[in-house]
Amino acid sequence: MIGKIISHYHILEKIGEGGMGVVYKAEDTKLKRIVALKFLPQEWTRNPEVKERFLREAQASAALDHPNICTVYEINESEEQTFISMAYIKGQTLKDNLEFGPLEIQDAQGIILQVAQGLHEAHQNGIVHRDIKPGNIMLTDKGQAKITDFGLAKLEWGADITKTITIMGTVAYMSPEQARGDHVDLRSDIWSLGVLFYEMLTGQLPFSRDTYQTAIYAILHEDPEPLASSRSDVPEIHEMVIHKALQKDPHKRYQSLEDFIQDLKDPYAAVAPPGTKENSLVVLPFENISPEKENEYFSDGLTEEIIADLSQIKELQVISRTSAMQLKGTDKDLKTIGRQLAVQYVLEGSVRKQGNDLRITAQLIDAANDVHLWAEKYSGTMDDVFDIQEKVSRSIADALKLKLSPEENEKIADRPIENVKAYECYLQARQEIWRFTEEGLERALLLLQNGLKIIGENALLYAAMGTAYWLYVNAGIKTGDEYIEKTEQCAKKVFELDPGSPHGYILKGAVHVHRGNMEEAVRELKHAMAIDPNNADLMLLARVYASCGQISAAAPLVKKLLEIDPLNTITYSLPGYLDILGGNFEKAPESYQKMSQMDPHNPVSLWFYAWSLTFVRRNEEAYALIEKLAENAPGTVYASLGLFTLYALQGKKKEALDVVTPQLEIAAKGVEYLSRDMAHGYALIEEKEKALDWLENAVDRGFIAYPFLNEYDPFLENVRGEERYKKLMERVKYEWENFKV
Repeated sequence: MIGKIISHYHILEKIGEGGMGVVYKAEDTKLKRIVALKFLPQEWTRNPEVKERFLREAQASAALDHPNICTVYEINESEEQTFISMAYIKGQTLKDNLEFGPLEIQDAQGIILQVAQGLHEAHQNGIVHRDIKPGNIMLTDKGQAKITDFGLAKLEWGADITKTITIMGTVAYMSPEQARGDHVDLRSDIWSLGVLFYEMLTGQLPFSRDTYQTAIYAILHEDPEPLASSRSDVPEIHEMVIHKALQKDPHKRYQSLEDFIQDLKDPYAAVAPPGTKENSLVVLPFENISPEKENEYFSDGLTEEIIADLSQIKELQVISRTSAMQLKGTDKDLKTIGRQLAVQYVLEGSVRKQGNDLRITAQLIDAANDVHLWAEKYSGTMDDVFDIQEKVSRSIADALKLKLSPEENEKIADRPIENVKAYECYLQARQEIWRFTEEGLERALLLLQNGLKIIGENALLYAAMGTAYWLYVNAGIKTGDEYIEKTEQCAKKVFELDPGSPHGYILKGAVHVHRGNMEEAVRELKHAMAIDPNNADLMLLARVYASCGQISAAAPLVKKLLEIDPLNTITYSLPGYLDILGGNFEKAPESYQKMSQMDPHNPVSLWFYAWSLTFVRRNEEAYALIEKLAENAPGTVYASLGLFTLYALQGKKKEALDVVTPQLEIAAKGVEYLSRDMAHGYALIEEKEKALDWLENAVDRGFIAYPFLNEYDPFLENVRGEERYKKLMERVKYEWENFKV
């Protein structure tokens, strides 16, 4: 063939060969350009089925116009030769590239995204490739990926001429349904893409076996080895995406490549940040090795204070206290912790407190290499604790060669509670606050009052007291405005003593949220963020933006929270909340499931997971969670709300009304999203006026997510025809459009 003229093409050289044809480099003598010609093997020309399949490749490819799909120019026949003319790609196949081993993380992600985008275009045009593998992916010299060889493609708009008994495709990349010879659709390509991504990251195939039969068995019945067993630096999001793509049941896989792409690209879609952040650190809870185990509060408090100090350094990203404390007593190795949290460094240590004597050890470790960068022991008395905290923080900055600004130096040296006894009261109170129980909050308030008696008025003690009062209401423990007013009084005290306190601004923002003054809440919370951008309490600002329908403003905050507070269960509710309010219901349950798995006994986690499932009509699963919630936390606000929703979804009006307790009504009236959920229940049981009462209360409390209420929310269908609803939506639209971010 070399040197021959076929039609108006001058054959220059052979560049490839496969089961469906031979490919030559050629010159188009009419248009004066270099092309690739793919010829059907001559011995097959009399086989109508094979020839038809070959022609379909041209039809499939020619129908597509995408930068990640090889362009087809024409199909032709000459001298009893059938061939396709297509773009000549200068580069090499991904198969050739993989002969040198696994790819760099960023390179693998870049290629898989391009291939996914090209395939998504094909799927939107009714085309399933069915033979995604490295040999069918060309990489240009400029790093662009292009999909070739649609010879096995099945067109939704054309006849599938492949015999049922014939198993098409390359075995290692086949989906289970393809391996069985069953009907395949776009989800089969998604499986193959998962195999391809696994291979790029590890250099190995997930289902590689010695024989055809054992490979098919593995695809149908076995799970691949975890990526971490081959490579320690693979981001958790990549593991998650591959795991979902390789679900043997097609219904459990990604249902479209749009979701696959979004999970790799979205700022908050991932359950963990993709890749290690430079100058990032987690402080593991210091181990209490004191003879008295009740000194646990002190080791936890020391951990929290060192986190607070280090968080003042702008060049250093520090995992928040809430997430760090989730690792208390963990048996995970430091490499795993570093990889899961995407941090470079781990600080760990121990505390021995006996009477007034104190001994503290601390060591800084490079998580990826498990190499000790710095270690120190400190001995002294309780009177030296503030000096020790400061020394640890400065030593970390020195070890990482971080230059502190004058402002950062001042913040690290700051001692908001000078008296050691008052400081101990504060540390014990903080431990009690984070128990989220009525008894814990009562003990915390007593400790804080004792601290004030010892030291006098103090901004940090008042800030903690305000947090406790706020949690009474926010956690649904107590109802009414009494504790909100006390929170407000604490905020005023904080500002009297420390006008620039971020804690004061957060408390003021929390009060405004409760009262439905969302723009004022944003203003106060943004003040706090300007002073302390790494404060995880600013998840309240993300909630405000979400409730007000400002999804684009909320997303960067959620991304930040996933980085600095990745082990906090509430953090994982936020991506799902944005998905639901943005109408992306299918994706939301994943976030809430993760939240529930992290804290399976928390009534808030159970309720929100069940709530997300109702939006995708997975009602039986939702009912089971609500029943578990009612059993585990009977009489609580979330258990009552769950039962109300369950009965409303089942159309059991009497049962639904019977579980609406006065406690539920009082609590729901004070929280914008609970009022919205009450409106849902009443709308479902055709209590339209009550539904609109609750919806109006939700709006009064600041829930003005107009696109959700007006268009996406499926549970308001029964009231959308009401004039009162239409007038309310006019108001919501105006407030949403004029909301000051």
